[in-house]
Amino acid sequence: MEAAGGGRSLSPAARELLRSLGSCSKHASYLRQNLRETKKYFRELRHSHGSSSGSQEGEQGLGEGEAGPGEADSQPTLLEGSLSCISFPRHEEEYLQATVGSFPCIMILGQNCGAKCHVLNSLLGEKLLPVIRSSNEKKCKRRRLKFTHGKRTSISLALPGQYVLVHHLAAHQGKWDTIPEEDLEIQDDSQDPAHRAAHLEVTLHHPLLQEMDILVLPCHEIGAEVGKLDECWRHSLPIIVYAISEDRFTDSEESELQEMREHSLPVFFIKVPKLLNIFHSDSPSGPDKDILVKNSKSEKEKSYLYRQLAKLDFLSPSMGGQFNSSKAQSMLVEHFEKFRQLGVFGKQVVQMHLVDAATVLNGVHCRCLDIFINQAFDMQRDLQITPKRLEYTRDKENELFQSLMNIANRKQEEMRDMIVDTLSSMKEELLEEAANLQFKDIIISENGETVGNKDIKCCIKQIQELIISRLNQAVANKLISSVDYLRESFVGTLERCLKSLEKSNQDSAMNNATSNHLKQILNAAYHVEVTFHSGSTVSRLLWEQIKQIIHRMPWVHPPSVTIEWKRKIAQDAIESLCASKLAKSICSQFRTRLNSSHEAFAASLRQLETGLSGRLEKTEDLWLKVRKDHAPRLARLSLESRSLRDLLLHGKPKLGRELGRGQYGVVYLCDSWAGHSPCALKSVVPPDDKHWNDLALEFHYTRSLPRHERLVDLHGSVIDYSYGGGSSIAVLLIMERLHRDLYAGLKVGLKLEVRLQIALDVVEGIRFLHRQGLVHRDIKLKNVLLDKQNRAKITDLGFCKPEAMMSGSIVGTPIHMAPELFSGARPERLPTFDEECWQLMEACWNGDPSQRPLLGIVQPILQSIMDRLCKSHSGTLCKDG
Repeated sequence: MEAAGGGRSLSPAARELLRSLGSCSKHASYLRQNLRETKKYFRELRHSHGSSSGSQEGEQGLGEGEAGPGEADSQPTLLEGSLSCISFPRHEEEYLQATVGSFPCIMILGQNCGAKCHVLNSLLGEKLLPVIRSSNEKKCKRRRLKFTHGKRTSISLALPGQYVLVHHLAAHQGKWDTIPEEDLEIQDDSQDPAHRAAHLEVTLHHPLLQEMDILVLPCHEIGAEVGKLDECWRHSLPIIVYAISEDRFTDSEESELQEMREHSLPVFFIKVPKLLNIFHSDSPSGPDKDILVKNSKSEKEKSYLYRQLAKLDFLSPSMGGQFNSSKAQSMLVEHFEKFRQLGVFGKQVVQMHLVDAATVLNGVHCRCLDIFINQAFDMQRDLQITPKRLEYTRDKENELFQSLMNIANRKQEEMRDMIVDTLSSMKEELLEEAANLQFKDIIISENGETVGNKDIKCCIKQIQELIISRLNQAVANKLISSVDYLRESFVGTLERCLKSLEKSNQDSAMNNATSNHLKQILNAAYHVEVTFHSGSTVSRLLWEQIKQIIHRMPWVHPPSVTIEWKRKIAQDAIESLCASKLAKSICSQFRTRLNSSHEAFAASLRQLETGLSGRLEKTEDLWLKVRKDHAPRLARLSLESRSLRDLLLHGKPKLGRELGRGQYGVVYLCDSWAGHSPCALKSVVPPDDKHWNDLALEFHYTRSLPRHERLVDLHGSVIDYSYGGGSSIAVLLIMERLHRDLYAGLKVGLKLEVRLQIALDVVEGIRFLHRQGLVHRDIKLKNVLLDKQNRAKITDLGFCKPEAMMSGSIVGTPIHMAPELFSGARPERLPTFDEECWQLMEACWNGDPSQRPLLGIVQPILQSIMDRLCKSHSGTLCKDG
């Protein structure tokens, strides 16, 4: 049951494939490691926030929108509304896992079995399959064939992804050189569905099969290959080879190819030589060269096959049937002696899959990193603004309290006059209503004869309620105008501030109680919303006094309930009211209620402040974790995935002569990279994790910036794992190459107008960084580069960070630090500095940051000085500017 051959030699095509895919295997291992570290990070992130979902979910990755119990309570600022983004979307994780965990697989399709067999035999360098042209390929009965690696040569029937069938094959009879034809075909008399669906699996000890599997797909019917292809490439990195034996495609073959084209995967089309009846090598030399039918067409002439494939969009006329360096393209090889080009094509295809995977993985890193950075901004703002909101709320409430107390103290006379005026203006109307009042639930005879004492009391009560209800509305409406102006100036802003504080308080039990209590205080003490418009607290106080006075009034017993009696009762009640006493009583009780409400408000605010203080402590701890752990760790993973993508797309840059050295790296000349020329290459060897993290964050901030003419372009990055002869790992940052730095320019000598233009350029660049939320923190002569026209660009964002990501530590070059960070002599005034220029310079190095002008003010002043000097020198000295 073994093949007759002993050791196997590599065919030229197989040798080229192995050579080309060698680097891809290394890159794939880097990508797998990055994916493992990314999943580990997300798993730790989930567990650190109290998830009880267990390690199994962590191994599978984080689903979109899933949150473990307790997460919202432990870290609400970070996780609320954002956890679904700080995770792997399921489809991306599954795609990445499938890509980095898959084996390359050559899938051989073709016009007929003879052409496909010839390609397989040529690739493995042996006549493993019989190359016999069938009279009718549409009736082909062959199985799918799978060639895999193994220590021993074997052949068997197996169901895909399931198990090996126990079946007697002709190849089991003894040694074989070529797989017997009967083992390749599905027998007509076979009724077993499993037997008919099984593929023939051939295990060989072959070097090529150590790196990839090979599938030879059958052609049972038109379009079957496409369905088989779709099933296969979900579990592998497909390298599709299409064997061509004829000079043109049939209509049915074009239709089949059109279906394949919809999958957008590149195809290696190879024209096999005209076959007689035996196996041929992919090399035209040797004993078989005389039986190859040579192609007579000139290579420069576009064949009919080429035109058909171009029409199907497999080939582009501008590409000449070849591929570009960034994306694998379909390829047509019409001379079989060039079959070894499959190696280059295979490398391009595998690189394409790795580039796509690295792009997706880097997208996950950047997306989550941006969320962390945005959360850092929110947390920093929360830490800064919450204490200010509490202070504002306390001050504003006290101001409102004092204003209302002043109203209560000085409005007593106004309130007395208002009550007198109201009673006087409504007296006749009230008496008339009282006289015509129809009592409820009391039977009065038509002549108003005397009734019982109980009914008399009910009548009096109803008259009192009539007077109270009518006067209540009239007095309340006039009282509104006394303090209503406070609504917008105090209460509206105060309530909005309180709502914001309550919303940010994470103790839900205390939060609800505090919120309700504060609203009650506002409504009861400050007479807004409820007090003046529905049931008026002040009005209730007023009419409690009215009722007490009325109850003390003497009545004649037993009276006759007539119209005159009802008018008399109403008139006596109105006249017995003392407006002065009512006003004094109202103001006194108003002050009492205000004091009580003010004290309750202060106590409630202290309780809220205590709750917020605990939350702010958690926020500050989390802010520190984001700055020191989460963001740097993700940034490093992002740097690795992006650098791998750049390496796969553009290759490793070549270091030219050294241009300069800095504290953290060496700068080299690089002739060209990724279509950019010339370039500067900064090699950085981070000595520890902190420097790695700083570099990774710098790279993320820089790559996230839109291009700007006052910033040096960063083209990309590559991680060199063999830097310095393999002694260290370096990050190679490839950037725009300029003429010189400002330090060198000043040494040579620059005119004042040129210097002013450089200053304007630098200000423009810094303002752009500030608009993006970044602070450079290391502006100095060496970090300002000049082009040949002496226009400036800012470089080296090594210390550049969003303000929310800063730790407060002092960084940068000491002599170029902010004026408040050091003391010492200021620059001397040169004769070329006029008064306006010198005043601006003095203002800019003021040791008090609050006294220094903003760049938005500096820029127009500089422009004004520049314009004035240009005019005064008649433009002669402005040519370089």
